Amino acid sequence: MIDTVVVFFSGGLMSWAAAKRAVARWPNAKVILLFTDTLIEDPDLYRFMPEAAANVGRPLVTLTDGRTPWEVFADEQIIGNQRIDPCSKILKRQIAERWLAENCDPATTILIFGIHWEEEHRLITTDRVTGKPRGIRNRYRELGWPHVDAPMCWSPWMTARDVADWAKAEGLTLPRLYGMGFAHNNCGGFCVKAGEGHFANLLKQLPEVYAHHEAQEAAFNAARPGKRKQTVMAPERKQANGKRKRVQMTMREFREANAAGEEFDLFTTGGCGCFLEDTA
Repeated sequence: MIDTVVVFFSGGLMSWAAAKRAVARWPNAKVILLFTDTLIEDPDLYRFMPEAAANVGRPLVTLTDGRTPWEVFADEQIIGNQRIDPCSKILKRQIAERWLAENCDPATTILIFGIHWEEEHRLITTDRVTGKPRGIRNRYRELGWPHVDAPMCWSPWMTARDVADWAKAEGLTLPRLYGMGFAHNNCGGFCVKAGEGHFANLLKQLPEVYAHHEAQEAAFNAARPGKRKQTVMAPERKQANGKRKRVQMTMREFREANAAGEEFDLFTTGGCGCFLEDTA
């Protein structure tokens, strides 16, 4: 029997909607909205979170390691990117798992994620090489949490616009990043797992935020003289043979190439897969 529902409450509309559906499904359970703060969130997220929690009608619990992603990169001596994510591992997964172990019973607790039905592969999928199950549900089951679900994968299905309309009908003011064309409301519009389209939008919409992360990346490499340069981005570039290959590119190089009119794949947004398998 489920008596505790923990919603991974990210600051995005899908986690809000997932919480609303979870409360409707388990009205008598203890529902906790769990937010893991990276300390680089957009200022408007901190306005939205308490409003969204009040709308759901359940308590908001905020966890923080005390470090930002760049401080984690410096401590771990590695910058996160699409293939490796020490920031997610330390600031999201590990801190949440410690809290769960200290506060919840796996036998009677269900973990709720704001996975949308269009991205259900993040919840559960199969490794194409090994054939083994992957995804958030399998990861947490292996950690001893058998009950994992994503209410926005339930019927009736809702589009992102449907969810936005629902939130507005409930009287919520949407997080400003959505109006700027960002796919999620996490990490202040920055994400090491994001694609070049996401970074192009960050540069256009929030140049001061882009400049901050560009400076952080440069400082990381300047502090490691003689060592191989590390970067957040490795966009796919077309080679002379017509094939595409990932090419390491600093945020400064990306900004300068963008200003020079070089074409990038603006449809590669990506990002925000913090609770998938450990990749660092």
